[in-house]
Amino acid sequence: MNNKAITPRDVDFAKWYTDIVRAAHLADYSSVKGCIVIEPNGYAIWEKMQEILDKKFKELGHTNCQMPLLIPENLLKKEGELVEGFAPEVAWVTEGGQKKLTEKLCIRPTSETLFCDYYASHIKSYRDLPKLYNQWCNVLRWEKETRPFLRSREFLWQEGHTIHETKEEAINETDQMMGIYNWFHNEILAIPSIRGKKTEKEKFAGAEYTLTNEALMYNGVVLQAGTSHYFGQKFTKAYDVKYANRENKEDYPYQTSWGTTTRMIGGLIMVHSDDYGLVLPPRIAPKQVVIIPIGTSDIVTKVANKCKEELEKNGISSYLDDSDKSPGFKFSEAEVNGIPIRIEIGDRDIANQKIVFVRRDTREKITESLDIEIVSYVQNLLETIQNDMYMRAKKRRDELTFTAHNMQDIENILNTQPGFIHADWCGSQKCEEKIKEIKGCKSRCILENEELIDGKCVCCGKKAKHHVVWGIQY
Repeated sequence: MNNKAITPRDVDFAKWYTDIVRAAHLADYSSVKGCIVIEPNGYAIWEKMQEILDKKFKELGHTNCQMPLLIPENLLKKEGELVEGFAPEVAWVTEGGQKKLTEKLCIRPTSETLFCDYYASHIKSYRDLPKLYNQWCNVLRWEKETRPFLRSREFLWQEGHTIHETKEEAINETDQMMGIYNWFHNEILAIPSIRGKKTEKEKFAGAEYTLTNEALMYNGVVLQAGTSHYFGQKFTKAYDVKYANRENKEDYPYQTSWGTTTRMIGGLIMVHSDDYGLVLPPRIAPKQVVIIPIGTSDIVTKVANKCKEELEKNGISSYLDDSDKSPGFKFSEAEVNGIPIRIEIGDRDIANQKIVFVRRDTREKITESLDIEIVSYVQNLLETIQNDMYMRAKKRRDELTFTAHNMQDIENILNTQPGFIHADWCGSQKCEEKIKEIKGCKSRCILENEELIDGKCVCCGKKAKHHVVWGIQY
């Protein structure tokens, strides 16, 4: 039997998702239309994501900074493609206090313009390069349809912005950061994602090209989960960012940006969770173990506290639920909140020299000897859970990965069960738009090192240029 507060996943996936968000206290709706309140449980997951990614960024030489929230209209308009791409989503500030502004200010949808403005006055020579910056911040995009974490008007993210002396350096940076996102999703979030290149139609506005990380949710809908953009000199020329090169000649540097957002929390929910609540991979769980004493005898309290002390001392994040709630309530609460391991300790268990472990991912109860070496046991169990969750998600993704040879194949697949659809493409935007007419199916990424399937465009039948993954997106 599922948690009664949660609609079964296979009955109504959208309602199930919202129910998980609410039941696990990850987020709540706010009075600001299209914006959510990220509750402590949800923010703790974001903090864990920040901690892991921030460490990786800094290991690669990046430093954090902070840009303004507001962008003057004239600054935004300097790069035409960016303006055109974001125009429908921009929110404007037109008054300050009670005075109408002489120039309206946009609330940042992204910060390329601000970084370029900064670079223009801080880069004079090749000795000033590279600059490897990142900022953790919020942005605002005026989305029409919103859903907690997946698509909200205001969201949290990190946006990396780097600028380089050579084209090769910038290209390597673009590829390197996409590798970090792919590693993070596969190794930390246990989400088997794929990486590739966006088509011209789907690339970031203003970029020369965009690399992307794409993940498949349990229901077969695709989530874009991190992008990395190579700008070349497009922005530096538009914003007049110049420097003296090694030959003492004036030149324009090369630029990149890359980012990922709180929508990763949505991805975690939709890939791993079940009808009982949230399920978190141990490497991203803010709390990996909950210890629940059953009864209040001195011996139960002593053993429970000793377990917590040993685990915490060895870097395993755990907590002791010694509240006056009933054991059943505590079990249910730990389950809905996705705690990877639950340890149950009661008088009867101690009398029998036993201790009970419960895996959240499978809900399996395991009884072990009380004198077990608990630290190594829990460490091994956490690794097993992490790996098992990844393999289950990969199995599901592979089951929902299809091949199409013509338009009828795409239609049949999407009418039966959406998923990743591999199909060849001629490179024509006209064909890309024609494919989108089938239930909004979009190109997700070009697989650059993948062989063509049959060498013919899935739409027009002409000679294909690319092996592309297609799908319906969030």
